[in-house]
Amino acid sequence: MSSDVADEIDGTDDAVDGVPRRRIVLASMIGTTIEFYDFYIYATAAVSVFPFLFFPKGDSTTALLASLATFGLAFVARPVGSVLFGHFGDRAGRKTTLVASLLLMGIATFAIGLLPTYSQVGLIAPALLAVMRFSQGLALGGEWSGAALLATETARPGKRGWAAMWPQLGAPLGFLLANGLFIVLILLLGHSNATPDPDGAFLTWGWRLPFLFSAVMVAIGLYVRLRILETPVFTRAVARGEKVKAPLTEVFRTSWRQLIIGTFVMLATYTLFYIVTTWALSFGTSKKPPDGKGLGFPYVDFLQMQLIAVLFFAATLPVSGLLADRYGRRRTLLVVTAAIMVYGALFAPILGSGTTSSGMTLVFLIIGMTLMGFTFAPMSAVLPELFPTNVRYTGSGISYNVSSILGAAVAPFIATWLATSYGVAWVGLYLFIAATLTFIAILIMHETRDTSLDSAELPPPEL
Repeated sequence: MSSDVADEIDGTDDAVDGVPRRRIVLASMIGTTIEFYDFYIYATAAVSVFPFLFFPKGDSTTALLASLATFGLAFVARPVGSVLFGHFGDRAGRKTTLVASLLLMGIATFAIGLLPTYSQVGLIAPALLAVMRFSQGLALGGEWSGAALLATETARPGKRGWAAMWPQLGAPLGFLLANGLFIVLILLLGHSNATPDPDGAFLTWGWRLPFLFSAVMVAIGLYVRLRILETPVFTRAVARGEKVKAPLTEVFRTSWRQLIIGTFVMLATYTLFYIVTTWALSFGTSKKPPDGKGLGFPYVDFLQMQLIAVLFFAATLPVSGLLADRYGRRRTLLVVTAAIMVYGALFAPILGSGTTSSGMTLVFLIIGMTLMGFTFAPMSAVLPELFPTNVRYTGSGISYNVSSILGAAVAPFIATWLATSYGVAWVGLYLFIAATLTFIAILIMHETRDTSLDSAELPPPEL
C-alpha cells in the first residue's frame, strides 16, 4: 500500500481548513450509509412485507408489482429532490443541505415504521406508504450530490477518484446493515416468506424495527456532519461572486449537454444494481417451474447469498477509485461497461434452466456485484467533474437522479415482467441495452480526471 493511500485511510496526511480529513471522510461516508440503509430496508420490505400488509389481497404477482411500483415512486421523487436540495446546495452551501437531506430521510423512514396497515385503515395505508416513499426519494435526491461534493471538493490534487470512493461505500454498507438486520429478525421471529403468517411476530411488529432503528443512526450522522465546515471550493466561489440566483435555470442554459451525458453514464450502473438486488431477490425466492418461474430458494438463504456478494461490491470500490485516478475515468468505465454487456449474456445460461444451484447463483451474484463496485466508485468523481462550481450540486444531482428513473425505478418492474412473460434471457438483454447506451455516453464524454473543480468555467468537450 502506498504512503498516500495509507495516509488517506488513517487521516494523518493533513486537514482541510483545520478540519481533519478523517472527519470529512467519515461525514461523507456515514451519511450515505444511513441514507442507503433507509432506502434498502424499503427495497427489502417491498418484496417480503408490503405485498402482504399494505395492498388488497388477491393475486400474489399483482400485489408484488404494486409494491414494486411504490418502490419505484422514490426514483420519481429523486430528481425533484436534486432540484430542491441542489438549489440550496449551490446557494447556501454543501454542509447545510446535507444536514437537511439526512433529517428528511430519517423522519420519513421512522414514520414508515409507525404506519397502520391495509387491514387497519384500508387504502389510506398504501397512500401513506407512497407519501413516505416519495419523501425518501426527495431526501436521497439531495444526499448523494452533497456527499460526493463534500468528498471531491476537499480532495487532494490527483486523488479525487480515491476521495470520492468513500461516500460510495455507503451503498454496500447500507445494504449489509439493512438486509443483515432483516435476516436476524426473520430467523429470531420464525418468519417464512414462502408461507407467511399474517399473525406472526414478524409481520405483526418485527418488520417495523429496522425502520424505527434509523432514528438512532440519523442522530449519529447529524452529530458527525454538524462538526464539519463548508468546502473550500464553494467558499472561494462565493468570495469570487460566482453564485447564481437560479442554479436550475443556469445549469440548463450552460450545461445541458453535460446533463444528458451524465444521465446516460449512470444508466448501466443503476440498471445493474437493481436487477441484481431487488429483481434477483424476487426471482430467486419465487417458486420453481412448473408452479412458478423463479429459482425457489428460501428467502433467508437468498438474502445471505446477496450479502456475501455485496462484500465483493464493497471490496472493489477502493480498487476502482485508484484505477480511475491512475488511468482516467473514461478508460476505466469503458472497460467495466463492456464487461457489464458481457454479463447480460450470462443470464440465460446461468438462470434460465430453472434448476440453478445455489453455488452457480452465488457466482452470478458475485460477478454482478463485483462489476457494480468497479462502475459505481468513479461516479461520485465523474458527475461533479462535469459541472462548474456554481451549479455543481444541481447538475450532478439531476444527472444522477434522472438516471435513477431510467435505470432503477423501472428496472425491477420491467425485469419482473420480462422474466415472467418471456424468460430471464430478456432480462439480460435489457441490461445489455442499458450498458450499450452507457458505453456510447462514455465515448462522448470528455476525460475529467484533470479538470479543475475550482472554476465556474465548463471543461472543453471531447468531441
